[in-house]
Amino acid sequence: MKNSAARRRFPDSDLLIPRFREVGDLTLDLIHRDGRVDDRWLGFHPREFELVWRLADTPGEPVTKRQLLAEVWRLNFEPSTNSVAVHVARVRGKLLAVELGGLLATHPEGGYYLDCPATPETFRRENHA
Repeated sequence: MKNSAARRRFPDSDLLIPRFREVGDLTLDLIHRDGRVDDRWLGFHPREFELVWRLADTPGEPVTKRQLLAEVWRLNFEPSTNSVAVHVARVRGKLLAVELGGLLATHPEGGYYLDCPATPETFRRENHA
């Protein structure tokens, strides 16, 4: 497919998504769909990774359960489920194992956030060994 044909079919093809998101000592890798601290992979399950990736999109800012259900679970209603809380607990356990237990925080008014401010290195596109 030639570039002009590709642009007609995929008009947003120039949009670059960063491969890495760094939040504190945690590095998220979109290709591996996992998180790592130093040289240790955390072993996130797919939904756990999507949850942390979404929170890393706006570190320090709370994301409500309803937003997470819509953006991570792709549900446009709020079912009576504790699925978000269960996944948050699993992620916290994996972060605790690498001494980052306080990174995923609960907001007092509801929702969750990554307790680390955004930095210029939060979003990176280049390869990371």
